[in-house]
Amino acid sequence: MAGPGDPPEGTPEGTPGGGEDEYRSVVFDESFVRAARIQEYSAQERMADHAPAVRRRPPRRRGLSRQALILVMLIAVAFGTAVYMGVRNPYQSPVARRSVEPLRMTVIPLSPQGVVPGAADPESLFAHSPAAQFRVGAEGIPLPASRRTAHFSDSQVVTALTAAKEYIVHSSLYPEVLTRQQVRPVRALVAAEQLDQFDESFSHPAADGRHAPTGWLVRFDPAQTQLADSNIRVQGTLQAAETDSATLEVTADHTFVYALRPADAGADTSVSLFTVRRELHFRFDRNDLRTHQVQLIVSYVQAGPLSCAEDSTNHLRPLLAGQTAKTGGPAGTDPYATGGATALCGSLATSAQPKV
Repeated sequence: MAGPGDPPEGTPEGTPGGGEDEYRSVVFDESFVRAARIQEYSAQERMADHAPAVRRRPPRRRGLSRQALILVMLIAVAFGTAVYMGVRNPYQSPVARRSVEPLRMTVIPLSPQGVVPGAADPESLFAHSPAAQFRVGAEGIPLPASRRTAHFSDSQVVTALTAAKEYIVHSSLYPEVLTRQQVRPVRALVAAEQLDQFDESFSHPAADGRHAPTGWLVRFDPAQTQLADSNIRVQGTLQAAETDSATLEVTADHTFVYALRPADAGADTSVSLFTVRRELHFRFDRNDLRTHQVQLIVSYVQAGPLSCAEDSTNHLRPLLAGQTAKTGGPAGTDPYATGGATALCGSLATSAQPKV
């Protein structure tokens, strides 16, 4: 019986192992052939004297070429540089941020021309005042229809308007801000570059047009006044516009009407209305939009009924039902003093008071 490597009809006669043993030494397997590094000369090369029939091919280079190594090294250096710069300055913007202006503020007390009207029911006062059609709370600060600008998208304009509205709500409608001396809800929304001015305004209030707490927010003296109704009436507008390729500005103009009574009085005490008009100018760059914070550039406030003789820098001290303004005007203004602001006071029109 033939073995596994024998022909089907067996080994040919006359040869011990067939014909294979005779040529076994010159038969090359496939791996040997593929590994051979020979190249046949061309006909022209073979015509030369003593030219061998074949020549050895140069050994194949293994590994990356020189160009590939250089490319890999350049990529590694660039990646390492980027990582190093990112670790050193993780929040650095590619465009330097322009300096933030300090807030310029004006607070004008409005003095009543007679006795402050009052009533037992806040709703009755609101119904007989110019604020009868005002909305309640944040509903009175609707966002306008927004459109993209040349350099800011729709979403960025909406972000600026929303941040401005949030600041107005926190600084004008929060009870803890109005009567409980809290400033943190407002401070959290102020751009980092204005925090020093904000903090100095509350630690060292001054009527210098830069450091009046009532320029940043609305707050009443808790020793004299309390809210008689948490439903504050509001009406006003918001507008956004691009001032340059890096800046959005939002202008807010709102009137707030508060129902107040004396701090130590009960629910049966007469209530009066107090009106505050705030014109605020906000500025936003792309960093402010990203952090959802505001730069408050201008704050113009008119509030009454107030007494011109009272200092409205740190707190607003409203005249309540049945009271009249104290005699005397605002604090004197020294035109020779530098760095001060002109003391201003206005007269509250009778048409601005409720008809009771």
